[in-house]
Amino acid sequence: MRCVVLVLLGVALSYAQDIRTVLEPSIPSSCTVLSARLSAPVDESSPDTQRIQHALDGCSKGRAVELKADGPHNAFLSGPLQLRDGVTLLVEAGVTLFASRNPRDYDIAPGSCGVVDSNGHGCRPLIGGDGLSGAGVMGEGVIDGRGNAQLAGQDVSWWDLAQQAKRDNKSQNCPRIIVMTHARNFTLYRITLRNSPNFHVLFNGDGFTAWGVAIDSPKTARNTDGIDSSSAANVTITHCFIHAGDDQVAIKAGSSGPSSHITVAHNHFYTGHGISIGSETNGGVEAIRVDDLTIDGADNGIRIKSNASRGGLVHDVAYSDVCIRDTKNPVVMDSTYPFFGAARDQLPEFRDIRLRGVRILTPGRITLEGYGAKHRLGIAFDNVQLDAVSETPVAASHADVTLGPGPVSFVPAGDDVQVKDLRTGSGHPIACDARFVLFPR
Repeated sequence: MRCVVLVLLGVALSYAQDIRTVLEPSIPSSCTVLSARLSAPVDESSPDTQRIQHALDGCSKGRAVELKADGPHNAFLSGPLQLRDGVTLLVEAGVTLFASRNPRDYDIAPGSCGVVDSNGHGCRPLIGGDGLSGAGVMGEGVIDGRGNAQLAGQDVSWWDLAQQAKRDNKSQNCPRIIVMTHARNFTLYRITLRNSPNFHVLFNGDGFTAWGVAIDSPKTARNTDGIDSSSAANVTITHCFIHAGDDQVAIKAGSSGPSSHITVAHNHFYTGHGISIGSETNGGVEAIRVDDLTIDGADNGIRIKSNASRGGLVHDVAYSDVCIRDTKNPVVMDSTYPFFGAARDQLPEFRDIRLRGVRILTPGRITLEGYGAKHRLGIAFDNVQLDAVSETPVAASHADVTLGPGPVSFVPAGDDVQVKDLRTGSGHPIACDARFVLFPR
């Protein structure tokens, strides 16, 4: 059982930018209890896919299919599952749901999964749903994507395929653990997700709560994002612990529409690529609030990234009460993100970006780069402290920067950089000493 204390339990996140009133979720009663027949390491010849899916199909709205241990048996094995309207998959404490290692189980077309090619998107997720309302995945148990395990009939793991794709400048075809599209009011609660072959969670729709979730994949596992929301509205990610090989949280907005009214509050991030917006921003991103965040040991901290192949307007984004240490790039505003497509006319513009009450305890690099004179970065810093200011280079261009009224320990300079200095000299750095805690295991 996870040894963490979730503060503000049962208290509405009423300050949040998510316009819903978000309360700690409750676990629904079970319509069906399935007892485990397997123990780790699981027997690949005895999958539980059909009986779990049958239970999900027969469950009434507002109830849960419960996966429960039975004496020494504490494991389930499954290929892709489809959630149903209003139905929760409940993985009890001490139980692990393992993903199948057989790429054929995930094929969208014959032979499309478990390969490297020029297309990508050849795999179904382990847990999917399209157009659902009120579904969820909950419990104190674990869902293990086994990204590090050798695939059936192949001499590689899912993560090996990802590295091969990077080397060959191609696309890997690896499944994600959870993908919800066109969804409403989806909930993740207290579940542990680990070792995903690709993203752990991708949500698209209106209304998503992730509360008390732990995500655990090593920093070397390529493209293992923690929680991604894409063209989504009314999202709250809170009280989560995320250790990943890519973005811990990514907010994206592509051709399917904007992302807005998203709150990321009371979270702990470890290795990974930080809290990111982009790289797809051509759908527009606005009304984002990040509060009470601790980042420890990541490659990036606070990051907005895009380029001229998929850029758009990102505005009304606020970060507050953020502690960062041992992070290579604690603040990154990158309008020329160097991947994913040739330049077009989708130009990035980041403005009304606000950092207030941010402390960076160790050396790193700060990047503040607008796209150009007509597509500038507009950013404000208020009570932002660099403890190692002399060892923290700041690169800036095409930016309008406001400092203050609280103290800011650096003054950006560079090509086409305008600084409005409103600092009064009053104020103190936020306290971070007690904020850094071990990842719960």
